[in-house]
Amino acid sequence: MKVVNLKQAILQAWKERWSDYQWAINMKRFFPRGATWDILNLAEALLEQAMIGPSPNPLILSYLKYAISSQMVSYSTVLTAISKFDDFSRDLCVQSLLEIMDMFCDRLSCHGKAEECIGLCRALMSALNWLLRCAAFYAEKVKETLEQVAAESQLKMCLERLQKMLSSTKNRALIHIAKLEETSSWSAVEQSLVKLGESLNSLSNSPLRSHADDCISLIKSIPTMLSVHSEQLNKIGFPTVHAVVLLEGTMNLTGETQPLVEQLMMVKRMQHIPSPLFVLEIWKACFVGLIESPEGTEELKWTAFTFLKIPQVLVKLKKYPQGEKDFTEDVNCAFEFLLKLTPLLDKADQRCNCDCMNLLLQECSKQGLLSEANTTNLIAKRTADREHAPRLKSAENANIQPNPGLILRAEPTVTNILKTMDADHSKSPEGLLGVLGHMLSGKSLDLLLAAAAATGKLKSFARKFIKLNEFTRHINGEGSKAASVRALLFDISFLMLCHVAQTYGSEVILSELSPPGEVPFFETWMLTCMPEEGKILNPDHPCFRPDSTKVEALVALLNNSSEMKLVQMKWHEACLSISAAILEILNAWENSVLTFESIQKITDNIKGKVCSMAVCAVAWLVAHVRMLGLDEREKSLQMIRQLATPLYGENTLQFYNERVVIMSSILEHMCADVLQQTAAQIKFPSTGMDTIPYWNLLPPKKPIKEVLTSVFTKVLEKGWVDSHSIHIFDTLLHMGGVYWFCNNLVKELLKETRKEHTLRAVELLYAIFCLDMQQLTLTLLGHILPNLLTDSSKWHTLMDPPGKALAKLSVWCALSSYSSHNKGQASARQKKRHREDIEDYISLFPLDDTQPSKLMRLLSSNEEDANVLSSPNRSMSSSLSASQLHTVSMKDPLNRVLANLFLLISSILGAKTAGTHTQFVQWFMEECVDCLEQGSRGSILQFMPFTMVSELVKVSTMSSPKIVLAITDLSLPLGRRVAAKAIAAL
Repeated sequence: MKVVNLKQAILQAWKERWSDYQWAINMKRFFPRGATWDILNLAEALLEQAMIGPSPNPLILSYLKYAISSQMVSYSTVLTAISKFDDFSRDLCVQSLLEIMDMFCDRLSCHGKAEECIGLCRALMSALNWLLRCAAFYAEKVKETLEQVAAESQLKMCLERLQKMLSSTKNRALIHIAKLEETSSWSAVEQSLVKLGESLNSLSNSPLRSHADDCISLIKSIPTMLSVHSEQLNKIGFPTVHAVVLLEGTMNLTGETQPLVEQLMMVKRMQHIPSPLFVLEIWKACFVGLIESPEGTEELKWTAFTFLKIPQVLVKLKKYPQGEKDFTEDVNCAFEFLLKLTPLLDKADQRCNCDCMNLLLQECSKQGLLSEANTTNLIAKRTADREHAPRLKSAENANIQPNPGLILRAEPTVTNILKTMDADHSKSPEGLLGVLGHMLSGKSLDLLLAAAAATGKLKSFARKFIKLNEFTRHINGEGSKAASVRALLFDISFLMLCHVAQTYGSEVILSELSPPGEVPFFETWMLTCMPEEGKILNPDHPCFRPDSTKVEALVALLNNSSEMKLVQMKWHEACLSISAAILEILNAWENSVLTFESIQKITDNIKGKVCSMAVCAVAWLVAHVRMLGLDEREKSLQMIRQLATPLYGENTLQFYNERVVIMSSILEHMCADVLQQTAAQIKFPSTGMDTIPYWNLLPPKKPIKEVLTSVFTKVLEKGWVDSHSIHIFDTLLHMGGVYWFCNNLVKELLKETRKEHTLRAVELLYAIFCLDMQQLTLTLLGHILPNLLTDSSKWHTLMDPPGKALAKLSVWCALSSYSSHNKGQASARQKKRHREDIEDYISLFPLDDTQPSKLMRLLSSNEEDANVLSSPNRSMSSSLSASQLHTVSMKDPLNRVLANLFLLISSILGAKTAGTHTQFVQWFMEECVDCLEQGSRGSILQFMPFTMVSELVKVSTMSSPKIVLAITDLSLPLGRRVAAKAIAAL
């Protein structure tokens, strides 16, 4: 008999009562090669015929079961066919459908093309929706008393199937992909969930109710199945947070708070730190900083950082989503822990001579970080504790003014001074001079600068002083009083700006955009003439050689008059001409034209009225001395000594003593480098200002590699980085260069053999790398890792635990650099560093530039053949990655390095030989998955070639559906296909 269609064939089999295998043989005879059973829709046709009556047809059902067992039909077509049945009142039909689902629902798989795998995802989601509708129908029927028992048993059966389907992570992962692929179907699932929830409300049977609730919560967890991370509850110390805070406090007080907040959040996420312990670690670092900071400016900087900047950082942290918990509760909890660290608090109180905790709690309460009740409670606890604290003798105590109180009072003063400086200077220059004079007394200048730096106002502070300095250029017919006020305003603003540049870095002063041709005098002078650490000046530079007539006039003025004239004096011109004038005077002295007495008179003139001229003179002398031979330096050094000794005559201008204090500090900073190199001694008057902190840290005659290893070993033993060590690391990084620094520290890490030591080393190294994260990451991922992974003689160094630790460090650095680099946040400190040891990454890593054409070919063919997605030849087409589909710029060095690292990893996974380097790659990927936030499109994993997914799944520890979801970019259709293919084959 010739069969016309499928339906006829099924009916004939039923009439003649064929057995299942007989039916299968005949079917294959009726429908010879060509069409597959799925295209003919065999599963749907069989179900349609089996479900005609009130109860299902057992014979036709047996055909369907045979077809499923012998894989004539795919799981997806069966699930789709089942989900089209919607007459739930036929209990027996529903039961038989549930039994068919039992055959395969807990072990779904698909080894076909990616399209078929996506089909399976869609079918699974329809089946889920069908089960939910089915359960809702029976939950409604339970309300009818006549049918209650039958409906309850049916409902129980549906819920059991739901539970069975959803308890498999693989199934949930496939549904997750389907949800992204077809959002409309997912909203249908959500509607069915709502309906089921409503029907369940009236259910009195509690076991059924709780069973249903379990299923509903499982379904609701599908969209967030990747974002669940467990926090580290067994650890209490987090050295990375500690070191990041210390680094910011010692080196970057003027930096903006947002990058610091983001960096801290990054560490919190990567290390899964619970919120209260995270906040506690920030406070611990602040107190340690307060205790160990060198006296003077550094101590004030730390106080401002702790009491003004960190509360602002916490206010920003509060805005990040915290999950269920309230951030103020976490802050309260952190303070409760902090109160238990009595020795730390007592030592800080002793250093600052006040109740630090009390002031801090009040500040936090003001910022809305603590509730009133909690603040009062914590203050009371600390006050009770302080009763037993060791006290200083009252006599020593009386004359120490507590810095925290002063800093908190200085903050509003900064705002007032900024307002005063905004006024029109020409109206009352005397009034302004009074304000500035008041700022210079005692340590108030440093207090105000520290408060301004911590609150982000230092830049505008500096701009106002530059404006004031420019204002003094304008001379209208002036009398002697107006002239001396103008001289003082010039001098004070010049000295303050020098002091700010030396204490907080010259980048604070430079304006982003000054109109061309209008660069203020001070900026020009600072860039070209002011000696700084690591800046070499040429004493013969044209900037030191101004107009010769002005120079001659100045030399004559200095040599002939008994004291400097003030009226009509153009100070900025004098400051620019002084270097050439000093050269003339030195030559005259060298050739015995001038006697030592004349030199004394000249230097007295230079420093007598306006200290800034002495500063400009010494700036040039410092550059000049570097160029001289040993025997030629004496007179220049003697001249520096002359200029640095203050003049104590009656005829000096107002505020002379205060200005001399600042001048001496500026000169000491300027001469430090030269004096060290020339081994000369100059005694600067002890001015009450601190000597230079963190200066000259490296021990003499010891190779820098030894210094690096010994400091790192010491830090590792202690378990945390102190600010002194941070400065040593910074100096070594400048001196040895990025590659040397990174390479030697990685060698140190690979020497460690104990697990807890390696983990601690990674936490500390990450913090040390924050000195210049971008450049160190490029070196680590672009040079050091490829060398270790491609050189088989080094593979043994990648054993566990050090190899695993290096993988962790690499991922942390890559993630941090990538997230901050997209926002372009290099701190001023990092911008200043020389870049000479970073090669051109584009020539280092040439990428095939024919990429786009191959890309388009790949995308246009929607049939991703298995051989394209897992082809052994690693051409550019097979290394297609999400970053290329998102058109990420490959001209950027970091993107280039990441793309290359993932190509290397991909080739290691596909290679025939395995070893510790393969294991390293596995750790690297595991750490990536562990640190990623869910749905973070544009993370470093977008550089991973899609072909790598199928390779990774072969590695035992990586063969889990969650990992596949985490490493593929599911926002892309191709990403979803790759993920579906990998998961369906698990």
